Formats: sequence, structure tokens, C-alpha cells
Amino acid sequence: MSEGEVGLTFVLVGFAYLLGALPFGVWIARMRGVEIQEHGSGNTGATNVARTLGLRIGGAVLVLDAAKGALPTYLALTYLPHPALVALVGFVAILGHCLSPFLGGKGGKGVATALGVFLVIDPHAVGLAVLAFVVGWRLTRVPAVGSLVGIATIFVAQVAWDRGPYAVMAAATFAWLVWTHRTNLAKLYANR
Repeated sequence: MSEGEVGLTFVLVGFAYLLGALPFGVWIARMRGVEIQEHGSGNTGATNVARTLGLRIGGAVLVLDAAKGALPTYLALTYLPHPALVALVGFVAILGHCLSPFLGGKGGKGVATALGVFLVIDPHAVGLAVLAFVVGWRLTRVPAVGSLVGIATIFVAQVAWDRGPYAVMAAATFAWLVWTHRTNLAKLYANR
């Protein structure tokens, strides 16, 4: 890699983190006079916003949170020379969403931002993941289960299609989303 590519990688990683960290769910809810972290699950993401403020507002948060992953990943895919660097930028955007300095190191669970990342990297896998999400959600009526089934589908697709660094990133994303959903999973286990 040239010096310029190294510098661009650092810029895009920083941009991905800061963009990912923007808490749109919190800000949009506040515009409606609601502290979203005090309602429902306390999560800042689209699902809790939709439950609290309605599907239209939740949908807007979903689109914005997905865009936080899609934009830096698209820039990385366009300007960086190696898939591993693109994967790094995408994963950092997800981490930014979950570990936002604007929220004291807290944040959402990362599903919508991961959706945006993979929509750029592999839209076909995202199509399969959406179907898997619907099946998982319909069978369990638990969005967290649908989300984890969806990201697991993306991981399997990346491995099956021999996508190298993207498969590694999908595995890391799946592991990270299991961690961010640990409370949901513990509740499901306790109520089984």
C-alpha cells in the first residue's frame, strides 16, 4: 500500500466510527419529546423507536442507521485497494453505532448499521438475510432472533461464496451482535 492509501484508510476508519456513532434514534425521539432510552427496551435503535413512536419514525431511524454503515463502506469499496480494508471500515461503522461517544460509550445493537454495510458489500446475501429475518421473527415473534438468524445467513453466504475478508468480517459481526443481544438471549433462555 502506498502512503496515500494508508492515510486514506485511517481517514475512512475514523469517518466510519464517527458516522456510525451518530445516535439518530436518540435525536429523532428527542425531537418528538421522548428520551428513547427511558422507554421500551431502552435501546436506541429502530425497533425500540418503532415500538415507542410508530413504524414511520422507526423506519426513518432504520434507514439512517443503515446509511451510517453503507456510506463509509461504499467509499472504502470505491477508494481502498483491498477487501480486508473495506471490511475493516464496515466493521468500525458497526462498532461506532454500538459504542457511541455521544452516548457515553453506549449505543444500539448494530443490526441496521450492519445491514447497511452488507448491502454495499453483498446485496444478494442481504436479500437472503431479510428472508431469514422474516422466518426467524415469524416463528419466534422475537425481532432479536430474526436479526441473529439474518446475520448468520450473511455469514454462511460469505463462507459458501468464498468471500475471504468479508467472511471473516461477517463472523466478527455475528459474534458482536450475539454480544449486543446478550440480554435478549438471556431473557429468552429464562422464559423457555
